[in-house]
Amino acid sequence: MIRYLAGRVGQAAAVVWAAFTLGFIILYLMPSDPAEIIASGGLQGESGSEASQQQLEELRAEMGLDQPAIVQYFTRLFAMATGDWGASYQTGLPVTDMLSTALPPTVAIAVLGLSIAIVIGMLLGFLATYTRFGPLRQLLYSLPSVGASIPTFWSALVLIQLFSFSLRMFPAFGNNGFSSTVLPAIALAIPVSAMIAQVFGKSLRTVMAEPYLDTARAKGASRMASMLRHAVRNALLPVLTMVGMIFGALLSGAVVIETVFGRQGFGRLTVDAVNTQDIPVVMGVVVFSAIVFVAATLIVDLLYPLLDPRIRQSLRPTRTRLAKAA
Repeated sequence: MIRYLAGRVGQAAAVVWAAFTLGFIILYLMPSDPAEIIASGGLQGESGSEASQQQLEELRAEMGLDQPAIVQYFTRLFAMATGDWGASYQTGLPVTDMLSTALPPTVAIAVLGLSIAIVIGMLLGFLATYTRFGPLRQLLYSLPSVGASIPTFWSALVLIQLFSFSLRMFPAFGNNGFSSTVLPAIALAIPVSAMIAQVFGKSLRTVMAEPYLDTARAKGASRMASMLRHAVRNALLPVLTMVGMIFGALLSGAVVIETVFGRQGFGRLTVDAVNTQDIPVVMGVVVFSAIVFVAATLIVDLLYPLLDPRIRQSLRPTRTRLAKAA
């Protein structure tokens, strides 16, 4: 088990490093100059004239942008690896403080949206597999495709029109308590629940064709009981893999939702940092998103042995397996 865990942690570290490297390369290849962007918003606004070349060079030297690309890369990599994520070019605030301020509103809608998506997706997949009424089964099978094809911004606007402007049940904009997270969470949950329903339904149908389900039915278990006791647990493994990948994507993919609902969060911070080419903040967002993704994936990998005895057996030392076989 320790060897298994060490391998997964090593893979996670490699993913974070790759995300950092790719993000740095993209930012370095961008044609615009961060020093000019900052100067145009700061020096020009203060003096009424464009920043001089000397001022731009001083600003580049202050930010370390006058160094060769390879020096900038290793300097920033070592700093982030040791916990120094730098300060924003625009605000001067530490990147870690900006992330910790922006994260709670986004995490709130991501967690609530994922919870709603899991419940709806698994219920829909279960009902589509359980029912034997042909037209209802076809309807349930087609719903995930419809949900996955609906643009997130369109469903968000429909939710605002219906539940905010017409029924006045939830606020349309802002970060004002739990009620303001409901509609953004539902908008996030619609496409995610569709994907979960598709994966879970297909996995459940595959498991239902296994011989041990026929054995359970032959012993007197009802169709519902055999599905709940035996099939659902084994069908959960692909869903767990998807949930691990989706959660990290929800944090970084909340840009559209937070823009539509006028929320201040991780997505808005990302958009503002990219628009102003605030390199420390952008790199902080990239690395943090990668960390969240690999952490969620690692948790899922550690849950696998708890759900599947075959994986637990394969992780045991060879001598232990041989002794039990003997």
